[in-house]
Amino acid sequence: MNKIVAIVGMTGSGKSVVVDYFQKLNYEKVYFGGVTYDKLKEKNIEVTPLSEKEMREGLRKELGMGAYAIILLPKIEELYKKGNVVLDGLYSWSEYKILKEKFGDAFTLIAVVVDKNIRYQRLSERVDRPATYQDAQNRDIWEIEGVEKGGPIAFADYYVFNDKSKEDLEHRIDEILKKL
Repeated sequence: MNKIVAIVGMTGSGKSVVVDYFQKLNYEKVYFGGVTYDKLKEKNIEVTPLSEKEMREGLRKELGMGAYAIILLPKIEELYKKGNVVLDGLYSWSEYKILKEKFGDAFTLIAVVVDKNIRYQRLSERVDRPATYQDAQNRDIWEIEGVEKGGPIAFADYYVFNDKSKEDLEHRIDEILKKL
């Protein structure tokens, strides 16, 4: 049976590293954030932090907190029929519920966690979209309060603590995969 694995975690936790590892294992990636960029492009709107935020909020206002899962469901279903899928960017509890209801036991949630100060340090050193301590903290609060991000993290099937090496992280993922 094919699998769908959603990777969740706060900004800077290492979700992208985990998603990249799943792709090396031949999982097809579905990037939730790509919806925002696609919709901006469709409407010929310049991609800026403000336009991204407005688009995200607009989609959620129109379709509810499960908007991204609703929009991506056909793509996820299509890829799932062909093989294993890794989801990058599931945020809300509503998105989780939609996907869990649809895919049942084939759907697994893995949370990548790390101490807040380590995350904030990583974010300040990013080449793409670096963030100050205050920016990172503000984003955390907004993601918890504004988009229900805490629910999927709290309810994850497995946790990966990402405070050591990339090899250690990949080893933990391998351990989880043996259980799936």
